Amino acid sequence: RAFSNPSLSHSGASMDGGRRVWAPHPVHGFVLGTIMDLGNETLTVKPAGGGEPIIATYDRVFPAVDDAIKAAADNCGLMYLNEATLLNNVRARYEKDLIYTYTANILLAVNPYHDLGQLYSSSQVQRYKGRSLGVLPPHIFAIADKAYRDMKVLKQSQSIVISGESGAGKTESTKYVIRYLTDAWGTGAGSIEQRLNEANPLLEAFGNAKTVRNHNSSRFGKFVEVHYDDELKVVGGFVSHYLLEKSRVCKQPPEERSYHIFYRLFAGASADTKHSLGLTDPKDYRYLNGGSLKVDLPSDDMAEFRVVENSMSKLGIDAAERLKLYQVVAAVLHLGNLVFKDSGDSKGGSVVASRSQGSLRGVSGLLGLQPDDLKENLTSRVMTTTKSGAKGTVYKIPLKKSEAAAACDALAKALYVRLFDHIVRRVNDGFAFKKSSYYIGVLDIAGFEYYQMNHYEQFCINYCNEKLQQFFNDRVLKQEQALYEQEGLNVDVVSFIDNKDCIDLIEAKSTGIIDLLDEESKLPLSSDMHFCEMVHSKHKGHFRLAVPRQSKLAFHRDLRDGEGFLIRHFAGAVCYKTAGFIEKNNDALHESLEMLMLESQDTFVRSLFEHRSSSPPSSRKGHGSSKKLALVSIASKFRSQLGELLEKLRLTGDSFVRCLKPNLKNAPHLFMGAEILSQLHCAGMVAVLNLMDDGYPSRTSYEMLHKMYQKHMSHQLDARSYCDAMFHSIGMHESDYKFGKTMVFFRPGKFAEFDQIQQSDQAGVVVLATKTSKWLVRSRWRQAMYAVLALIKLMRKIRYRSNNRLLIQRTVRGYLTRKRHFPRFETIRKLHTLQTRLDTVALTAERLKTDKQQIMQQIAELRKGIDKERGKVMATALSRAVMEASYSDLSGQMEKLLARLRDVERQQKMDESALALQRVQEEMKQERLRKKEEEERVEREEEERKMKIEMETKRRQEEEKERRLRAEQQMKKQEEAAKKLQSQMDVEEQARRLAMIEQERRDRELALRLAQEDGGPQDVDVQTSQELSQDYPDSRLSRRSLRRSIVVSAKQVEKAAQKHDLSGWKYADLRDTINTSCSKTGILRKKLWRM
Repeated sequence: RAFSNPSLSHSGASMDGGRRVWAPHPVHGFVLGTIMDLGNETLTVKPAGGGEPIIATYDRVFPAVDDAIKAAADNCGLMYLNEATLLNNVRARYEKDLIYTYTANILLAVNPYHDLGQLYSSSQVQRYKGRSLGVLPPHIFAIADKAYRDMKVLKQSQSIVISGESGAGKTESTKYVIRYLTDAWGTGAGSIEQRLNEANPLLEAFGNAKTVRNHNSSRFGKFVEVHYDDELKVVGGFVSHYLLEKSRVCKQPPEERSYHIFYRLFAGASADTKHSLGLTDPKDYRYLNGGSLKVDLPSDDMAEFRVVENSMSKLGIDAAERLKLYQVVAAVLHLGNLVFKDSGDSKGGSVVASRSQGSLRGVSGLLGLQPDDLKENLTSRVMTTTKSGAKGTVYKIPLKKSEAAAACDALAKALYVRLFDHIVRRVNDGFAFKKSSYYIGVLDIAGFEYYQMNHYEQFCINYCNEKLQQFFNDRVLKQEQALYEQEGLNVDVVSFIDNKDCIDLIEAKSTGIIDLLDEESKLPLSSDMHFCEMVHSKHKGHFRLAVPRQSKLAFHRDLRDGEGFLIRHFAGAVCYKTAGFIEKNNDALHESLEMLMLESQDTFVRSLFEHRSSSPPSSRKGHGSSKKLALVSIASKFRSQLGELLEKLRLTGDSFVRCLKPNLKNAPHLFMGAEILSQLHCAGMVAVLNLMDDGYPSRTSYEMLHKMYQKHMSHQLDARSYCDAMFHSIGMHESDYKFGKTMVFFRPGKFAEFDQIQQSDQAGVVVLATKTSKWLVRSRWRQAMYAVLALIKLMRKIRYRSNNRLLIQRTVRGYLTRKRHFPRFETIRKLHTLQTRLDTVALTAERLKTDKQQIMQQIAELRKGIDKERGKVMATALSRAVMEASYSDLSGQMEKLLARLRDVERQQKMDESALALQRVQEEMKQERLRKKEEEERVEREEEERKMKIEMETKRRQEEEKERRLRAEQQMKKQEEAAKKLQSQMDVEEQARRLAMIEQERRDRELALRLAQEDGGPQDVDVQTSQELSQDYPDSRLSRRSLRRSIVVSAKQVEKAAQKHDLSGWKYADLRDTINTSCSKTGILRKKLWRM
């Protein structure tokens, strides 16, 4: 935890010079160092590895242990729990090829980018089977096994949420979870389990692609469910998919590829198959040659094609159906080669270019269509009237060249999306089931994405990640802290960034970006620019929304306000270019093209479109009565799917796997600390670590444990007492658990004991119940022994007191006597104190000059009274009240005497002061007379001297004085203006600093990461963490420089005006000065004088 002040840290460590700490670093995240100097707001740290000292604020410096390279399997087991130690522990394990680390029951998985040998072998599957979390080293298998055992014990379906950035290893982690669930807890028959595992290669071939960040990036999201019956045996599965990136079919960035199946079909299909499909080489197809055609993947397309073929065979897809799939894939490629040109007639239509006739015939043959029908429907569309004229009249409207090309691309994307939907249905048919009791779902969806220019696909993906992050915050942070408060555990509240405002910005009804996009799409003349302007207008001043020119990256600031918007996501600010939003959001197809596909002679192609349309296209609302396509909003559909997915997740138990990407180069053994630290922040792991520092990640109810073990109990106890006995019987300390109102909670690292308690098998219950009974017997025997020992001790104490009763009596009598005479002792002590004070007063009275005799007489009388009272107290047994009254009377006389003495002293001092004052006044009077005479003499001399000065000189001096006065007044006005400007700037700077400093730091970190991917920070308007911590204080220096520059400029103007003014010189003096001067100014004056 961070140090809060120069002398003390949150962890209790002192802030002495030379202490080892973690200091922030822009590249490594945090570096180890020692404290060199302590300031008011910052401290200076010397890096252990050498280099320039680091200056950072106290809240960004964290304590470090002496052995910084020691790694822990669970981050909760670290001595100091903070983001620096979390990052260092992940780094230390990664360097040892230990890619998995726990944070309580959350698994952190770092992508190694190389093979780890036997880490995922069958022996490892058996090793983790049935073992509690924390008993064995961290592993993805342990999370899968925990989900299965939670489902078994709690009788509730479970979900495993695997999240992370693109390239962090989510897809591979999903494979290992599915494999473990089927291998470790399957029936062993192999058919269903094999199909569940074999579905991955097929889905990856049609749904994954190479991107700049990942060679096998999932361009769709999937939720894989493994279903179990009442006996907890695998009975089937189901795959739900979300948001396939259909725009990748027609166009890819230069360094990326389209979906794997296109390239694997070229590499692995036989020559006869490619000939029948009309395929030649990838570079001959427009949909592929715009991207990367280099073979630089770690896997071989030919070998992967054989894997896909084998996967289809095991899923029940025969050779004939596989050929149908390949025909649609080939048809998509041939559609991309169709070229359109203007028809040249007055209607302004278009025709297929002659050089594309071969591609047209190839597409028609593969799709079971007539070439003329396909050509006609690509270059024109049908519109049916519904209002004016004869209703139902059909018009054929020719399409322009650009419109025909767009219709061709839309058909290609529709074919591929429907083909992917068909593949998912066939996969689900491969492991269909009639009935299931529970399921374990594994969510694998595209991670948070950000590029130089982000488009509609990144907007939808990042919206999904915002919703998943909100679910994580709600389940792990909000609900966890609410449960602690409800159960009365007194755990400190942990703060975290709530992204609800960002989600509302995107999905709010009527005003959200999605609804604004749908409304814009329904307009007759919709445009992306108008949509963007509406977003800025509806959410003006929203903290999460900004215009592109406010971005930290230079290439974003080139966009105009109507061309994009910037959203501050939980992971950082992302700039979206809105060009293409309206087109990509509409999933509808021209009626004529859809009708054409439904009339295909190929039953497979026809089934693709029949399955997506339960009613004919002509019967749908707005099918052709408008000049626009009917709106089928992808974003609204995705919003509904996300709502269903999150509702499903809320109804299940959960486990979380946070995948981390160690570097931007996809290289092994390269750990970029700042990159990892940013991902840990975005994943909420720092907040989780702070919560787990004082939290209790696992829990169960008293009643459930009591009910489970009740029939095996040999002692009748209430639920809480029995649970307490059970925990002690297995060796748990009282600090390892805590009782709430209805539940018992366990500290991090105690999952093994927790799972042992919750074992539902009969043998385990009997063993633990027997152990608890033995502990109770031993505990009660120890209590009986302690009672006997206590009685023996009491008997010995009574005997001891009996033998010493005389001592007790003597002591008691002495106490009673002292108690009875204590008031007399106290009164005598007070009288002695009063006598001492009176002696002091007598010494003071000796120095008086007036009333001395009277005061001394009163002192003598008071002294006699004190002596008389002392004798009375010592001789007579008086009551406390009488002695207090006598003492009070004497004290009152003493106070009166002191008051009179003070008055006499005050009067004496006043008289002395009056005499002294009179003497001083006489002296001052004499001094004033002397000074007056001196001044009169000086004035007379001065007047005589001034009379001798020439009148011309006096006039020039007065003019010079007036000129200088005007210059000084002008300078004062400028200084006042500078001060006013400085004050305004300080106020504005302070207001902006408090609101934006946290978001500025996250935006800079994300911008720096993106700039590093693109080759360096030369166009990045960001600062290092050291400069960020000094950002606002330095601004004051710049304003002081501004104020100083104004004053200096004023002085320079005045100096220039006076540079050659010779009016104040006498002729003789000026001549002598010029003749004897060697400076440039003197020479210049000499020239001017001669002229």
